[in-house]
Amino acid sequence: MGTPLLTPPAVVGNAVLLVVDIQGGEVPDDESRSEIAQMGGRRERAARVERLIDACRGHGVPVVFVQEVHKPGLVDIGRELDGAEGPHCVEGWPETELAPWVRPRPDEFLIRKRRYSAFFGTELEIVLKAYKAETVLLIGGLTDVCIHYTAVDAHQHDYRVRVLTDCVGGSSREAHDAALRAVEYLQRDALVTSAQVFDWLAAKKPAA
Repeated sequence: MGTPLLTPPAVVGNAVLLVVDIQGGEVPDDESRSEIAQMGGRRERAARVERLIDACRGHGVPVVFVQEVHKPGLVDIGRELDGAEGPHCVEGWPETELAPWVRPRPDEFLIRKRRYSAFFGTELEIVLKAYKAETVLLIGGLTDVCIHYTAVDAHQHDYRVRVLTDCVGGSSREAHDAALRAVEYLQRDALVTSAQVFDWLAAKKPAA
């Protein structure tokens, strides 16, 4: 995907940053037991993500963390093994833990989910209503799976969706690009870059 063209306003009303499934703990990618393909560039995205989380916190934008977790017996994994993915995000595996640069603070929400969408069977809608959210900023992965389905559900719950295209990664570049096109089909202003969000944050007053 090329650089998104931003049609103002980028963010409407109260925004919440959703950090979706940035997991792996301290386990190197080549040692992870999670059987999921991922496109490259994770290290570069991690640096942006860390800066973005800090910037949102510093400007009063709530940060909500999402973590996919399944029981070791996989009784709760449903149909997730019917496609290309193998077992993943198993409770107790170190690689299921959040990446070390995305640790929630005590006053921040960590939502554990059993399905691809962060809305499905979770308390996310309650949390977003508590923050009076109107715009949802999405970062994390996978673009073509959990980002896509969370964006669709956010759209269907009448939130404005903004996917930070350089802070998400797909199972492949092709799948990543296709998912972004699908999200943009739902909301024409949905694709933004981290630079555009940093500019928006810079125009806000820092949090007290």
